[in-house]
Amino acid sequence: MSTIWVDADACPRPVKDMLFRAAERKQVQVILVANQLIGIPNSAYIKSIRVSSGFDEADNYIVQEMSAGDLLITADIPLAADAIEKGGIAINPRGTVYTHDNVRQSLNIRDFMETMRSSGIQTQGPSSFSQSDKHAFAQALDKWLAKLK
Repeated sequence: MSTIWVDADACPRPVKDMLFRAAERKQVQVILVANQLIGIPNSAYIKSIRVSSGFDEADNYIVQEMSAGDLLITADIPLAADAIEKGGIAINPRGTVYTHDNVRQSLNIRDFMETMRSSGIQTQGPSSFSQSDKHAFAQALDKWLAKLK
């Protein structure tokens, strides 16, 4: 059975709530990994793992523990790329499903924006999490859940 891994430190609450409901409905394991305590409901299908607060500790733990076919929820593009390389599936909390092709493109854009910021050019951060983001995530999650046996 596949597992849903969550890069939980910055995951929006509405996404976590959807994952909690999906865990119960589909009886699929959801594991939230963070370097802080994450509140979770009492469930046989939901688990929270706290890692040390070092750089990329949660990311490293997830990549080490996940298996091919597992789902990862993350906005961290390098982590999504690592998960895909390992045979996993990655979805952004805004509903973008990462693939081998688009994750490379996203990494390039991320690196370009980082270069601009380090050059002193002001860039905008992401917009706030919206209803359309919530809807897009729900659709992407439902597609993945529909493939489970």
